[in-house]
Amino acid sequence: MKKYIIERDIPKVGSLEGEQLRQAAAKSNEVLAQLHPDIQWSESFVAADKTFCIYLANDEAVIRRHAELSGFPATKITQIGKVIDPTTAEACGAAAGKKSVA
Repeated sequence: MKKYIIERDIPKVGSLEGEQLRQAAAKSNEVLAQLHPDIQWSESFVAADKTFCIYLANDEAVIRRHAELSGFPATKITQIGKVIDPTTAEACGAAAGKKSVA
């Protein structure tokens, strides 16, 4: 499966509290169960008026189907090609035979 980030424009989503977020996650899980094994939800980041969701999926079509069935818009879908983090610098330096400076 490929990894995607889905940007969802949802006005005032950042103001939702515990029970509302639980209900939203439950609805998403319900739809994911219908579409299984072609899609998996990893995590989501909630901002003021957007969520940024990380999914594993066979293709964009199944993500769009999830959005349609769940009612959560998939405003922008981007396939993730590579992932880097702070340790990438260390791994690159070590691979090139360089020592890191502390």
